[in-house]
Amino acid sequence: MATMSNERLGGLAVFITMLLFFSTGSSGPRGNETLQLSSSDGRAFPGHVLVTGGAGFIGSHATMRLMDEGYAVTIIDNFSRGNPGAIDALRRMAPRGKLRLVHGDLGIREDVQKAFAKYPVDAVIHFAAIAYVGESVADPLRYYHNITSNTVSLLETMKQFDVNKLVYSSTCATYGNPEVLPITENTPTVPINPYGKAKLYAETAIRDFARANPSFDAAILRYFNVFGSDPEGRLGEYPRPELRHHGRISGACFDAALGLIPELVVMGTDFPTRDGTCVRDFIHVTDLVDAHLAVISHVANPPVLYNVGTGKGVSVKEFVEACKRVTGARIAVREQKESRPGDYAEVYADVSKIKNELGWSAKFTNLEESMGHAWTWRAAHKNGY
Repeated sequence: MATMSNERLGGLAVFITMLLFFSTGSSGPRGNETLQLSSSDGRAFPGHVLVTGGAGFIGSHATMRLMDEGYAVTIIDNFSRGNPGAIDALRRMAPRGKLRLVHGDLGIREDVQKAFAKYPVDAVIHFAAIAYVGESVADPLRYYHNITSNTVSLLETMKQFDVNKLVYSSTCATYGNPEVLPITENTPTVPINPYGKAKLYAETAIRDFARANPSFDAAILRYFNVFGSDPEGRLGEYPRPELRHHGRISGACFDAALGLIPELVVMGTDFPTRDGTCVRDFIHVTDLVDAHLAVISHVANPPVLYNVGTGKGVSVKEFVEACKRVTGARIAVREQKESRPGDYAEVYADVSKIKNELGWSAKFTNLEESMGHAWTWRAAHKNGY
């Protein structure tokens, strides 16, 4: 009997999920699409923000926080990596007239124009991107198109509609393997994988665009490894099953604890680090979103640049041991000497610049507390939203 590849099965699963999502009356684009660009609770109205990739893990948490602060939000997402269930959850909690969804692709100009055309946009927070290091090594052109080219298309559409504020979601992968730690904003950018290169090229496009357009202001946030979930349990992270093989450690730990995968594979055990596994700066998604809210009123020309992390490195082995304690599960762990293609050994941030200039610092710095937020949500949503 012929069998279907994992990639085709994953694509079929996405199609069926989207079909069910957009055919329901209470969610999807047939929900309340009318935005109210004013305050309904006596607070000053802060504005209308376009969030690209708002169905994703970080984008959905940012959308929730923006609505909490009184913003009106338009999301554009093509659901290639985002989660329709996150949109359902956002719709249930959204104040009337404060959330709008445009089902569209940043690579299609007409889709992007729809996101800007109906209501004037005050600022854009650009999250949308594919973001797996190993995948970027195997399929680099897909990453340059999705990250760099789509950012250029977004900038062109912002210019068309005279929108002059951008917060860009970048990455510590732009630094590569730094010679000196912690990483400051002045650390040389020498990315070692197409994901980091594509993000750096997008940053360059933003800076060049700002130089040519004096009224355009931007901020670039290079953040480190994001995990956790809303401490109140309203949203969480659910890695789509067809993407599990990419091996994000936070999702893989919980998949193993829930019995969804037979073992947790630790990839890369001969790095020049304290225990041989790579070291990362794990930043809670709520803290990351707070940094976006802090910077949105401080965009500038030339664009400002900030690292966003905790300033503390945690090894993968340490992360796994914390996951065992938090979940209480007996997780089978297999160590693999070979690392993922394009992985770097050790990164953690110097966050003094954003602290000194914006007063931001991470609040959730206890690894197990942050992991507990994520586990509480995930244990209650074994099969997603």
